[in-house]
Amino acid sequence: MLYSEDTRIETLAVHVVGNKSKDEPLMVSPDVSPQVADEGLMRTLTAYFLGGFKSEECYNLYHETDLTCNEVWNFAGRVFDDPESFYEHSVSLAKHLYESGMHPQIKSGEFYAVYFSDCRFGGEPVDALGLFKSETRDTFLDVGHEAEGVRIAAREGIDIKRLDKGAVIFNVEREAGFAVHIVDNTNRTEARYWIDDFLRVRQRQDDYHNTHNALAMCKKYVTKHLSKEFDVSKADQAEMLNDTIHYFQEQDNFSLDEFSEKVIRQPEVAESFARFKQEYEQDRDIRIEDEFGISDSAVKKQARSYKSVIKLDRNFHIYVHGNRSLLEQGEDEKGKFYKVYYEEEQ
Repeated sequence: MLYSEDTRIETLAVHVVGNKSKDEPLMVSPDVSPQVADEGLMRTLTAYFLGGFKSEECYNLYHETDLTCNEVWNFAGRVFDDPESFYEHSVSLAKHLYESGMHPQIKSGEFYAVYFSDCRFGGEPVDALGLFKSETRDTFLDVGHEAEGVRIAAREGIDIKRLDKGAVIFNVEREAGFAVHIVDNTNRTEARYWIDDFLRVRQRQDDYHNTHNALAMCKKYVTKHLSKEFDVSKADQAEMLNDTIHYFQEQDNFSLDEFSEKVIRQPEVAESFARFKQEYEQDRDIRIEDEFGISDSAVKKQARSYKSVIKLDRNFHIYVHGNRSLLEQGEDEKGKFYKVYYEEEQ
């Protein structure tokens, strides 16, 4: 949760950003919104803007050449240095978004620039710059009670329960690119302009990042690479996947040496895993620390994909949850088989 009862919208500017490739206009508001004084409306908008951020995944603004070349980083820094310049830089951000959205599938919509006070980061209250865009319109029924009866009308509007695109830039870690949370619920592979072109971010090096990437790497090693170097069965792979996710679920901290000892066990496989880790990091231009605190939310997210399933032709699937010794593999005159031992049928 990014906000608390103390989180406030100090300043708000709303501009309309069209699709430049379709000759749709950029319509800039003449000033900040005067409605910021409406306490009830601001509470509703705060919940709309910040309520959609569910993940702990965090990013930094960056640029391949130099961080100072990132437009959003520059404008955010100027706003934090001088909040009175907020409107001027909200216009610059709207123009930057307009220039970034050249793909024909990008929808026009309202662009909100918001200055928050007492926004939550790491449990601490900090100032933050919020950038949001609404692209999806929904139909609502407006039902009114009048003297002559009940009036019903269909109106178009924005569903405040679903944020289309958002970014909250916290006034911390400026030299690293600020800490940023992102939402993109209307993203398409061919139109990743919000993340790649407008914001330009990369994952923040933290416990969530390390846990998420370490689990993804382990899964790829077990399912795709292990059998290339060693003679292992699907059951052996299933056992290692189970041991991996159990390790992350039961430990508070990850240690590469301890993980190799408890999960991988065999020295030659541990050496293979260490080499694979280096190649994995180089191929993706990431760094996974050898020791880090395990993020529970990252484990829960990755655990959904850690299903140890042995697929036998198109006839059977065996789900392996543990105790590899209860599963035997063999072959006879009828073909290959698995023998499964159990205590009771459920």
